Amino acid sequence: MRAAIYARYSSANQRDASIEDQVRTCKAHIKHERWSLAGTYTDHAISGATTLRPGYQKLLEDARSGSFDVVLSEGLDRLSRDLEDIAGLFKQLSFAGIKIVTLAEGEISELHVGLKGTMNALYLKDLAQKTRRGLEGRVRAGRSAGGLCYGYDVVDEYDGRGERVHGGRRINPVEADIVVRIFEEFAAGMSPRAIAKRLNREGTAGPRGGTWAPSTIYGNWRRGTGVLNNEMYIGRLVWNRQTFVKDPTTGRRQARLNPSNEWVIENVPDLRIVSEDLWQAVKTRQKTARRVIAQDEGIRSERARRPAYLLSGLIKCGVCGGGFSIIREKTYGCSAAKNKGTCSNRATIKRDLLEECVLAGLKENLMEPELVKEFVSEYHRELNRLNSSAEQEVDRARRDLDKVDREMDRLVQAIKDGVKASRVVEELDALEQKKVELAAKVQQAPARAPRLHPNLAELYRKKVENLRDVLNDDDTRPEATNILRDLVDEIRIHPGGEAPKIELVGDLARILSFANENSRRNKTAGVEVTLVAGARNRLYLLLFAPNLPLVAA
Repeated sequence: MRAAIYARYSSANQRDASIEDQVRTCKAHIKHERWSLAGTYTDHAISGATTLRPGYQKLLEDARSGSFDVVLSEGLDRLSRDLEDIAGLFKQLSFAGIKIVTLAEGEISELHVGLKGTMNALYLKDLAQKTRRGLEGRVRAGRSAGGLCYGYDVVDEYDGRGERVHGGRRINPVEADIVVRIFEEFAAGMSPRAIAKRLNREGTAGPRGGTWAPSTIYGNWRRGTGVLNNEMYIGRLVWNRQTFVKDPTTGRRQARLNPSNEWVIENVPDLRIVSEDLWQAVKTRQKTARRVIAQDEGIRSERARRPAYLLSGLIKCGVCGGGFSIIREKTYGCSAAKNKGTCSNRATIKRDLLEECVLAGLKENLMEPELVKEFVSEYHRELNRLNSSAEQEVDRARRDLDKVDREMDRLVQAIKDGVKASRVVEELDALEQKKVELAAKVQQAPARAPRLHPNLAELYRKKVENLRDVLNDDDTRPEATNILRDLVDEIRIHPGGEAPKIELVGDLARILSFANENSRRNKTAGVEVTLVAGARNRLYLLLFAPNLPLVAA
């Protein structure tokens, strides 16, 4: 009899020695039965609930080729814990004339398959329930249910009996800064793809130590996945948001969203990284970017498209009210007229020309002396606020560092007073680590605030003159474009004589001070631009936010 040995252990917490023990006892049985060893098949740290195991699949392949006469294992549960899978294995091996023998049950028959398979299935269900109960208790205590979240470190903690207490976490200062930066850049208008590319260019490692991907940042807002949807960053631990179910066809797990009333939510304010204002700014932009009228429409938010160009999605046909889109290279035209022939508006306009027409009046008005003066004043005010905030952070770190020194002195004094060192060594280690982090933060603090360029007004003038270039620059475009698009409700293109007529609808009319006149001729473009003030009362007097690159190196 040619015998094949199969050995497996399921948990990464177990040891490879478990495999060695199983193989050793099986070899002893083969020697006792005077069989010959045809091969050994093993799977390390893989659950018996799945058949997608390399060793198991190789065993089936060799069985079909007749490489052995009997399969020997420590127990039936080593081969599989799934009732359907063990029945299928028994059927395939029986068809090939191969017996299944285990050290625990002996030769396997249909009776073993039915009873033992049922017991193994019940064991898996019971194990899942107990694991779930334990994890829920851990979450309700404000601890992690498993897995390491980017921005945090695992804390090794032990109870009074010396046993490890799982689920402890603390903020990782370096990763936390990256998280805040991602939130700030997204709120400022950058796309997840642009953020990921910038992080990868800088060599910043991702959550798993690899590179960043847009999906890692944006994730799925319904399931709470992705950096921008992780409520842990605002000090809220959410568990049981989704359940994983194994697909019987593929054997792979699929996530299913649980009803919100089954979620377990605990507040953990000590682990907060992102401020409430920043979180809400990101949520507001996400809702705008989804382009979903109602949440129940079923449109996946990750499929929402960003505007391809500065004015994409804002341009409408002045005749039929339909969309004006790119009908040939760099040229806008009425989609209905081109694709359906249902509109009489045959006017077309170059994208560059349209952008220049819309921005021409804005550039002229932004150079008003009062606006320049207000910009410089606002820039100084905002920069002083940011510098003050940074200095406060450093001062806070210095105070915390002094507090840590006092705590360490107290513990050292306690040891001198007779307290056993073993009782305070763990606390001393934690304080020492915190001291290193705080000292690094204080040491890395800039010596002084960045120096403003002596001719800030001239820089502002140049940026206004090159406004279109600024809006299309990779660094400044996201935020500036968002501001501009928020000022324009709609751009209507009407057929004209030699050139089309442009009707601009929105708050931009208020900024351009067209209260007493309905239209203004753009002399450089030769296109008539009519502006209709919108109903919203939101006036943006400054296009450039203070965080755009106007500070000297």
